[in-house]
Amino acid sequence: MDMSAEYLYSIGGMFGPSVVMDGEIWRLFTAMFLHGGAEHIIMNMLSLYIVGRSVEMLFSKVAYLGIYFVSGLVGGLASIYFHPVSVGVGASGAIFGVFGALAGFALVHYKRMHDEFISFMRGFGIILVLNLVIGLVFPSVDLSAHIAGLVVGVIGGIFVAKFPKGIWLYVAIMTLLMVLFYNYLPVLYVNPSDVLFK
Repeated sequence: MDMSAEYLYSIGGMFGPSVVMDGEIWRLFTAMFLHGGAEHIIMNMLSLYIVGRSVEMLFSKVAYLGIYFVSGLVGGLASIYFHPVSVGVGASGAIFGVFGALAGFALVHYKRMHDEFISFMRGFGIILVLNLVIGLVFPSVDLSAHIAGLVVGVIGGIFVAKFPKGIWLYVAIMTLLMVLFYNYLPVLYVNPSDVLFK
């Protein structure tokens, strides 16, 4: 069933003024485990099942989780930047990070993969185009979170493919960038009327 923005906010949904102005950073994390309805969670879990199994075979558990959560958090920050007064929920940024990690890994090993690489990139392109179309058709879909998660995931996939034990360095670099970006976000709320949601 569909849930109101107020209800999603009350159970931990992401809302820019709360995250940025009130310091409720935890909402970036909790929002990744909330969904706006049955269709939302079914689509996300189906996507995670399809792509996640391949990533589980190629990456360590630590690398998988590191890329997943970094992508989700960056996706959340991007969502706040582009939609500063909207309530956001969902794991799409994190899931697109998993997509991106697989693409990054394939880019590093494309010579070894040969025909598999071409087939993978074709399928990957179709999935991206479909998601772009869905994002343009349904205004509730946050493409900014998808794209940010995807980019961070590609970087993570390339990094881990080249330095399998370097996941902690990737997480540390991304955390530093997130902190810097988070400290920039208050400029979005110079108008007091922007924070009247609560």
